[in-house]
Amino acid sequence: MGTKIKTHKGTKKRFRLSAKGKAMHRQSGTSHLAKGLSKKRRRNLRGTTAVAECMEPTIHAALNGNSY
Repeated sequence: MGTKIKTHKGTKKRFRLSAKGKAMHRQSGTSHLAKGLSKKRRRNLRGTTAVAECMEPTIHAALNGNSY
């Protein structure tokens, strides 16, 4: 028997997998000091976006199939 692969908890907090398996994340630059940004920039930073394709395998490995 081998050991079980653990889920990386930091990755689990920052990323979640969509229904089609894409890794989604919250955009940076929204937590504070956003007053200096234009309204258009703040509006476009809302919601979540997909991670770049080159990072997908790394995130999937760290999540080990577990997501919220």
